[in-house]
Amino acid sequence: MSVRVRIAPSPTGNLHIGTARTAVFNWLFAHHLGGTFILRIEDTDVERSRPEYTDNIMSGLQWLGINWDEGPFYQTQRLDLYRQYIQTLLEKGLAYRCYCTPDELEQMRETQKARGEAPRYDNRHRNLSTEQEEALISEGRIPVIRFKIEDDREIVWHDAIRGQVSWKGSDLGGDMVVARAAEFQDEAFGQPLYNLAVVVDDIDMKITHVIRGEDHIANTAKQILLYEAYSASIPEFAHTPLILNQEGRKLSKRDGVTSIDDFKKMGFLPEAMANYMTLLGWTAPDSTQEIFTLEEAAKVFTLERVNKAGAKFDWDKLDWINSQYLHHLAPEKLVDLIIPYLEEAGYQDLSARTWLVQLATLIGPSLTRLTDTVKESRLLFGETLNFTEDALTQLKTAGVKEILQEILDKIETELTEETAKEIVNQVTKSKGVKKGVVMKSLRAGLMGELQGPDLMQSWVLLHQKGWDKLRLQQSLSAV
Repeated sequence: MSVRVRIAPSPTGNLHIGTARTAVFNWLFAHHLGGTFILRIEDTDVERSRPEYTDNIMSGLQWLGINWDEGPFYQTQRLDLYRQYIQTLLEKGLAYRCYCTPDELEQMRETQKARGEAPRYDNRHRNLSTEQEEALISEGRIPVIRFKIEDDREIVWHDAIRGQVSWKGSDLGGDMVVARAAEFQDEAFGQPLYNLAVVVDDIDMKITHVIRGEDHIANTAKQILLYEAYSASIPEFAHTPLILNQEGRKLSKRDGVTSIDDFKKMGFLPEAMANYMTLLGWTAPDSTQEIFTLEEAAKVFTLERVNKAGAKFDWDKLDWINSQYLHHLAPEKLVDLIIPYLEEAGYQDLSARTWLVQLATLIGPSLTRLTDTVKESRLLFGETLNFTEDALTQLKTAGVKEILQEILDKIETELTEETAKEIVNQVTKSKGVKKGVVMKSLRAGLMGELQGPDLMQSWVLLHQKGWDKLRLQQSLSAV
């Protein structure tokens, strides 16, 4: 059997991390078995669907390294196919027209609640006579199409992650609406609804495995009944755990971030995000291995190693994974990623790529997220300083002014790390002080602070811009 899986997002919002994680699992599963990964856009919710969300979903998947083999397919371009399948249900007597008004349905629910019952459709229009139906039509009522669900039916399937799952027909809310009311007079019925359209698509696209979140389990029970109604092969289902916040609740916008765009803006690398999402509910055969590419994960990915329990989102772990990718990134590649942050901070003269590569080499090991770029590089831009209290105290210490003046006098046109260290050694010897005193004084005079990146590398960078002499002169003037 050739494996065929799909991701089927609805373009009613930006790419959600839950949808993205589902896409990752489907992609890994397909690539592990040499199968096909399909992208399908479920855009039948016309009122809420937006083309910009479709673009965001596709660009987000591609940013993560998730490319599809077939598609994108759009449900709004497949409406005729859905109508044929709905008509088949009607002709088989497996579906019918329901003429209930919204007010009647609301009254039904209120009555059930008053009796302490779970709200459900009571199937009141399932067996209308011709006369009854004509009377309802004469009132101007426009029907929806409902699929019959028998209360005494038990739906059982083997879930590739959760084992045997069983649902009673009586727990599915009564006969299910599969098509809305018609909007135009020449229509037999209106837009198909999710459960019908998704089953028709999966049948038509020969989907073999449906891998999706556990919040779809009730839908799976309904959809299995539809597969059976069409005498179609039922795919294997696998319901992945939800992504939870630290309190154990489903991750939501209240947690501050849910879309892939949000994570991108927060300075996470796509490789790190894809890596981390792979670990959100799945454990590698070597449980100690936490850093791997999608291709490496695909070689060992199986649904059997997906957990049933919800996957807690761990910011510290994501930060750590992201830092590992940043720390191993070649400075030449890192430069391209940090330039936008430097530009946004208002730094000028970013055309000297050799200097920027040296900057990336210096700050790269300190980055956790790309957004740390400005914080880690702020002391390396500009010819003037803002002094901390500690730095000023150091500058005012007896003998420090003389140390800085001698360093300033020894700076020549060319400065390398080696010559910088030699200057420090010479001043240490000539002033008869400890090397630590000279280094601390130099840091205060060059950086305006007593903590920061490697001092010798920083000095070389500042010298290449001509800022080291200007800063030392400012420091001497400050005391």
